[in-house]
Amino acid sequence: MRLIDWGDGWHVSELCFGVLPMGPLQKDLDPKRGAEVLLEAFRRGVNFIDTAQSYKTYPHIRKALDRWDEDEPIYIASKSNAQTREDMRLAVDEALDQLGRDHIDIMHLHAARVDVDVFDVRKGALDYLRECRDRGIVKRIGISTHSAPVVARAAEETDIDVVYPIINRGGLGILSGDRSDMEQAIAKCRRAGKKLYAMKVYGGGSFLGDRRGALEYARSVEGIDVVSIGMVHEDEVAVNVDLFNGEEVDEALWDATAGGERKKLHILWLCTSCGTCLEHCPNEALSLGDDRCVVDRERCILCGYCAPHCPEFAIRMV
Repeated sequence: MRLIDWGDGWHVSELCFGVLPMGPLQKDLDPKRGAEVLLEAFRRGVNFIDTAQSYKTYPHIRKALDRWDEDEPIYIASKSNAQTREDMRLAVDEALDQLGRDHIDIMHLHAARVDVDVFDVRKGALDYLRECRDRGIVKRIGISTHSAPVVARAAEETDIDVVYPIINRGGLGILSGDRSDMEQAIAKCRRAGKKLYAMKVYGGGSFLGDRRGALEYARSVEGIDVVSIGMVHEDEVAVNVDLFNGEEVDEALWDATAGGERKKLHILWLCTSCGTCLEHCPNEALSLGDDRCVVDRERCILCGYCAPHCPEFAIRMV
């Protein structure tokens, strides 16, 4: 697995392991099972993990780290929706405690669906991350977002070291702009010296049938040198590592992981059309219908961010 030089002695794998799908928002793997998949990735040269406070996957990562006895470092990026200093303090403490680490490599402002005023609205949280970086318990500060204007604005923020934008060949999930706008924003960040890695390059599963094409596009975007992909099984790890290494992919594994059983978001009859889920969908894929919320499957990228906020437990991903 090719390693990318991110300065200060960091050499991160070109493939980043996105753990969102293995958590309770999606597949809900047992932490022990999730650790086995992560360890397979480690053995194949993947040393970069992307998670978040809301994913509830720290136990999966902790179990994998506890069993990893090699000298090679594992870099972990997490995220928090915290807006205030106190809430970010709690988020950082939670990550350190549950991961069993004395530092977090990257801590992002989790800002999928926000406007360019995010750096002002979350000033308290950002100030605390700056303090953490000065103390060495957070090594780099980042922002994770689906908004092209926010990515462009991040290029101008001296406190932001890492940017994690959504980008894929279909432009799925991009807010306040299109694929071209996001490409330009990413290039601006790179020129400003930011480190970037890409999310949702398979479009939430939409491009699993042509993963080579999807990856070729993502890796061609100026400024993107690391790509995050969600995985829940060793077969997915094998296929993606082989793709990144330019090796021949086992045909049986390719077919088995090509998304034939792709999940969908379903709204059950329990829905009361309260609209709470709309506030938490970063892709504007939900709307109010006659008797329940409606899913726009062209916009839904199966992130699962809406489900935990439904007061009626009416959202299922099956």
